[in-house]
Amino acid sequence: MAMHDTKSEFVVEPWQVREIGMHPGNLAQSESVFALANGHIGIRGNLDEGDPSGLPGTYLNSFFEQRPLPYAEAGYGYPEEGQTVVNVTNGKLIRLLVDDQPLDLRYGVVRHHERTLDMRTGLLHRELVWETTSGRQVRVRSTRLVSFTQRAILAIDYSVEAIDHPVRIVIQSELVANEELPVTSKDPRVAAALKDPLVAEEHAASNSRALLIHRTRASGLRMAAACDHVLHRSDVDSHTYVEPDWSRTTIGTQLKPGESVGFTKFVAYGWSSRRTLPALRDQVDAALSSALHTGWDAIVEEQRTYVDEFWDGADVEVDGDPVVQQAVRFGLWHVLQAGARAEGRAIPAKGLTGPGYDGHAFWDSEMYVLPVLTSTAPNAARDALRWRQSIATLAAERAKTLKRKGIAFPWRTIAGQECSAYWPAGSAAFHINADIAVAAARYVFWTADDEFDRTTALPLLVETARLWADLGYHGDDGHFHIDGVTGPDEYSAIADDNVYTNLMAARNLRYAADATERWPDAAAKLHVTEAEVADWRAACETMAVPFDDRRNVHQQDCGYTDHDVWDFVETNTSDSYPLLLHYPYFDIYRKQVVKQADLILAMHWCGDEFTPEQKARAFEYYEAITCRDSSLSACTQAVLAAEVGHVELAHDYLTEAALMDLRDLEHNTKDGVHVASLAGAWLALVCGLGGMRDHHGQLSFAPALPKGISRLAFNLRWRECKIRIDVTHERTTYQLEDGSDSYIELKHHGEQFVLHVDKGVSFPAHTPQPLTPRPKPPVGRAPIKAGSLD
Repeated sequence: MAMHDTKSEFVVEPWQVREIGMHPGNLAQSESVFALANGHIGIRGNLDEGDPSGLPGTYLNSFFEQRPLPYAEAGYGYPEEGQTVVNVTNGKLIRLLVDDQPLDLRYGVVRHHERTLDMRTGLLHRELVWETTSGRQVRVRSTRLVSFTQRAILAIDYSVEAIDHPVRIVIQSELVANEELPVTSKDPRVAAALKDPLVAEEHAASNSRALLIHRTRASGLRMAAACDHVLHRSDVDSHTYVEPDWSRTTIGTQLKPGESVGFTKFVAYGWSSRRTLPALRDQVDAALSSALHTGWDAIVEEQRTYVDEFWDGADVEVDGDPVVQQAVRFGLWHVLQAGARAEGRAIPAKGLTGPGYDGHAFWDSEMYVLPVLTSTAPNAARDALRWRQSIATLAAERAKTLKRKGIAFPWRTIAGQECSAYWPAGSAAFHINADIAVAAARYVFWTADDEFDRTTALPLLVETARLWADLGYHGDDGHFHIDGVTGPDEYSAIADDNVYTNLMAARNLRYAADATERWPDAAAKLHVTEAEVADWRAACETMAVPFDDRRNVHQQDCGYTDHDVWDFVETNTSDSYPLLLHYPYFDIYRKQVVKQADLILAMHWCGDEFTPEQKARAFEYYEAITCRDSSLSACTQAVLAAEVGHVELAHDYLTEAALMDLRDLEHNTKDGVHVASLAGAWLALVCGLGGMRDHHGQLSFAPALPKGISRLAFNLRWRECKIRIDVTHERTTYQLEDGSDSYIELKHHGEQFVLHVDKGVSFPAHTPQPLTPRPKPPVGRAPIKAGSLD
């Protein structure tokens, strides 16, 4: 008998994600959901024994291979090479033989199988009761962690127990490089680059320790993996074998019913583009020795302490909706995993949970993930922004290639070079510059970190401002215009005066000018002149924001509302979406159809530039043409729906954003989780239902709850303080904890108040009054109904 035929589901629990049973068609999704990472190492939630699998995967942040980019026709400034994340040496493999029969869930009988991700402890548990074809049962227990405190370490505690008969047990713990992977790309160049991408350089073994060192062929990166074992029983012998691409530590014994055998496996990873082979070898050896000295129990306790501190400042409590409660914590967990110990590396769109998007980082790191980290784990946000600073030289080279001043950050990349073969984004999505610059300014607002402000934010703001000053122009109408850009909505490319781009650029210019005044000496070293600053302020103050007077609504970009509206009735079939896979861009670009919230995103992050009436009207108008072919849309629609009074609709969009991966809504979680959408669940709750805004460093709230949520409480870290906001249908209460300052100034629904340490402030509940009827989405594109998936 093989695995259970019923599809596994994730049990709805507030602090755990639990899967009972198994289903072959669900393996890849589960592997992404149960992936463990710390920002440096990422391991997919593959079964201990390796087979069966949906997609094996072990990743090191920014470890990649180069490959040629395909073009039917050449064009000036097109990137010539792409970068693809590499599946590195797999250290989580532990194979088991019971009376000579390999453990494989496709054979024998699975009596019980359960995996539990405990988000309070940072541990992944597995329990399996398996019966061989000869009727012998064993119980397998394993617990995994990727350490937040010991950055290089993966650790697994593994044991096997005989249940009903004596059995012969052989356990094989392995390191495996260049493991066979399923084909994930139709581009043969990608397949060629990723087939056996690691070239062996050194291998060694001693006692139960093994080492493998490899390098990539084209990118020239070197990585090392080493493992060692602590046996649970001293009367069991072990033997270790090593070859260039694999090592195996084997233990064998005979068990009586009730007896068990096992070990704790520690794996250390490291990589470098510069360090010598001996230096990298010694690095992982030292990390491994440190982990062995610490021991399993102490590492588990370190993990719990680290995670406790995170949840103390980040947790969101949602009473009345257990599905969203679990999902928002799951989202925060993966945001933490993506950025906690990245330390000078990017935060990829899929984190380190899968090879989706080739492992690239995009602008959504700054606009979706970093607002969450800045508010909850600011050190991780700081490190992500310092990575952007570290690739500024490459961004300057890209700007020069595009014949522009300043710097032009890549739309998608791993190491800093532009890797997009889609030229309307790679050559025209300049909003990435403002996304990064404003994220740096936001970090300064939230932390008051003067050293970061002077050494990181200032140069980022100045060089990005220089691009906007060069890219735009003052028109005869007296406004500053930025033409020929691609905004967040990829269904509208090479447009003039994209509102999101323009308003974010205006903030970029304003913050750059302000920073030069705070740090005149540092600005002088960047050769900033008074005339240059004056130009930035003039551009900021006259920025063009297109408005359709006839329809009384803002335009996503100049002339947008004059276009024909997409025929959604004609395309009202499930196999018509996403549109870019079923219709030519020629049709898409010339119609009013929005892939992901664009103008609405501007109304979230630059909301002080619009009146409440303008937001309500725009939300109503654009809701009817937004098809949400992007996972980035639902959370933004939730934020604005709540602000304009449609809190029930906000609850629906919140549900969709939160369940993107737990329910595999876009049918591609198999390639890794959607970190930005998972961060978006927090944005939908805190910025949406909690009404939080931080315009120009003024922290304000305007909470309102839907009927299905009886209470919302969340914590924020603001300038070394912890703020707690507790919202019910009756009252909103603010408390200040852990603060070095005695008070902070906040706003509640526009009313300024002062919050003192240990002295809460309460306000009666506010009932929102929508200015429009409930907006209608395109036919067939309504969001998930909140509560329908309980």
